[in-house]
Amino acid sequence: MLVPVILFVYNRPWHTRQTIDSLKKNELADSTELIIFSDAPKNEKAESQVKEVRDYLKTIEGFKSVKIIEREHNWGLAASIIDGVTEVVNEYGRVIVLEDDIVTSPVFLQYMNTALDFYADKKDVWHISGWSYPIESEGLGDAFLWRGMNCWGWATWSDRWKHFKKDPEGLINSWSSDDKKAFDLGGTGVFWPQVLGNATGKLNTWAIFWYATIFQNKGLCLNPIVSYVDNIGHDGSGVHCGNDTSHLSAELCQKESINLPTDIFESKLAVSRIIKFYRKNTIPLYKRAVNKISRILIGRNLVQ
Repeated sequence: MLVPVILFVYNRPWHTRQTIDSLKKNELADSTELIIFSDAPKNEKAESQVKEVRDYLKTIEGFKSVKIIEREHNWGLAASIIDGVTEVVNEYGRVIVLEDDIVTSPVFLQYMNTALDFYADKKDVWHISGWSYPIESEGLGDAFLWRGMNCWGWATWSDRWKHFKKDPEGLINSWSSDDKKAFDLGGTGVFWPQVLGNATGKLNTWAIFWYATIFQNKGLCLNPIVSYVDNIGHDGSGVHCGNDTSHLSAELCQKESINLPTDIFESKLAVSRIIKFYRKNTIPLYKRAVNKISRILIGRNLVQ
């Protein structure tokens, strides 16, 4: 049986259509269950767009089944994802997760299902990423394993997700300075500040704590060297999306099968290149984080 896809949507009808249209082009779509969590409007301004999204959801075809869960009150992105993933992964044992601004390759579902099968019994692998950094590929093969998770199209198993914990204060109080530095990729200033932001209430996110859970348990994440997804939400329309992301976009992988790493260890080469990527883009990334925080404060309640 194929792994179900969870899709989280809110008030972006155009983006939601692009996400669904690309997913339907996958060969495995008609054999895949699609489960959609639609968050309720936070205010009157969002009501018409949420209704437009929900009306569209009722017209979706091309999947084995479509189940729509309409939230009766506004959960916010973080709470909705944590609750939805927990509910579905506990029922099915595995899950593939998308948000309403993720366009997928026609072989995205093939990649995800294959990787979930391949690493199911390899308990050191906790997470399958659909997106990867635009880094030099030489020496990394088709995919690599490393400590960091990416949440633009991802998948996991129930026996890994059950350890998920959102406890910023606990991390701050229990992690050593070496732990914090390693988590932050040698002090790039990209990841650890997200934990601090959640602790102070400036942020209310989920993905940084899935990464923290994986890191704390010495888990690894699979990353394809060529991305299977693209985030189209960096147009100012989303809660946590900035505008300047040209350095994050690339051609989507079209290969139906790739060579997955069989040796379960972190690629030091990949880590070094990702650190280099972040150091090169420190200022743009920081500006995006500031923009995201501002939108949280004035709009709906990851810096991904």
